[in-house]
Amino acid sequence: MSAAEPVHLVLRSTRVVTPRGTRAASVAVAGRRIAAVLPHGAPPPPGAAVEDLGDDVLLPGLVDTHVHVNDPGRTEWEGFRTATRAAAAGGITTLVDMPLNSLPPTTTVANLRVKQEVARPAAHVDVGFWGGALPGNVADLRPLHDAGVLGFKSFLSPSGVEEFPHLGPGDLAAVAAEIAGFGGLLIVHAEDPARLDAAPPPGGPRYADFLASRPRAAENDAVTGLISVARRLGARVHILHLSSCDALPAIAAAKAEGVAVTVETCPHFLTLTAEEVPDGATEFKCCPPIREAANQDALWAGLADGTLDCVVSDHSPCTTALKVPDFGAAWGGISSLQLGLPAVWTAARERGHTLADVARWMSFAPAALAGLHHKGAIEAGRDADFAVLAPDETFTVDPAALHHRNRVTAYAGKTLYGVVRSTWLRGRRIAGPGAVAEPTGLLLERQPHA
Repeated sequence: MSAAEPVHLVLRSTRVVTPRGTRAASVAVAGRRIAAVLPHGAPPPPGAAVEDLGDDVLLPGLVDTHVHVNDPGRTEWEGFRTATRAAAAGGITTLVDMPLNSLPPTTTVANLRVKQEVARPAAHVDVGFWGGALPGNVADLRPLHDAGVLGFKSFLSPSGVEEFPHLGPGDLAAVAAEIAGFGGLLIVHAEDPARLDAAPPPGGPRYADFLASRPRAAENDAVTGLISVARRLGARVHILHLSSCDALPAIAAAKAEGVAVTVETCPHFLTLTAEEVPDGATEFKCCPPIREAANQDALWAGLADGTLDCVVSDHSPCTTALKVPDFGAAWGGISSLQLGLPAVWTAARERGHTLADVARWMSFAPAALAGLHHKGAIEAGRDADFAVLAPDETFTVDPAALHHRNRVTAYAGKTLYGVVRSTWLRGRRIAGPGAVAEPTGLLLERQPHA
């Protein structure tokens, strides 16, 4: 934003969620950025359009750093056009695409360029990319970092697709050392393969049998090992989609010690419980799994005390045909990109949390994790990305109203609080009631800290 750019838009609300609290305010936009957060009654600059939101809440646009778009190669599972349209409808203005489930995976610069070319004309929201860290591709990591990926995804147990193998202990050490050497970020699916191999095999329609096949100990041991690697090598490590509350004490202790570890959890772990999953309902299958209600309570406590940093979707869709009613055979993944904000808000409000908490978990913290320092908050200088929410209105989830390609969801039929009225990307409305504008999203690259 140049100094000469005039304010062309003012969004006014009695409830604007900013880093300094929720208050009545007018948010002035110049170009693509927020120019100022002004008193609610401040007169608009000459020529500026005014959008009066009344009592609807103005939130920073959500940043979802864990999305499997599967494009190109498995576009029948999802795709940039459908995934980013669902994101826009759900108040998400930035997503970061995972490097696997697409063909090719984002494990070389050439593969990154293929994915970027597919995404560029189709993105309704801004899109960044994670690179992939595999056995044998250590030499590709620095070039990918220099090409703009935001960090590197790896698995400690089988990923479910042959083209993205998991890291053994020696591979993990080599990858972590290389990434630490250039100040990068390693993000990890943390389940220990030995613990998984020792557990009963999954199979059949009973959710209890599937849950037994992915024990908490698999997560706990993997998290402990990652903390040790981060401590020993001085690496920045982010633990993906934590579902086991038993790992929280080790994480809290590592953070207190100064180990560079951050952790995310997901809407489905915070809002769905093992006790409610019907037999054969594989729309609830994900790895690690949805666990018991008592475990969920402890995850919420971990969010409240800062042990858990952020909440992101792990949107991992597939075709309807792959969700067979057998928990051993069905593809594992929860489709929730469009529903994450209302799902989390519905549970958060019941537990006494505020929309400022939700904004911190789902916008500010993910943006900081990915190094997107121009995203994630309503304050001067940041991108003018907003979600307008009616927090006290409810709706019942109808899969037919979802924008992602395969309309399978574990939230079908649930009544949720929080209707997204509109979504704004860099000062432009990209979604409103029943409509999403044509794609105007940009492709994002890693940036130095502001």
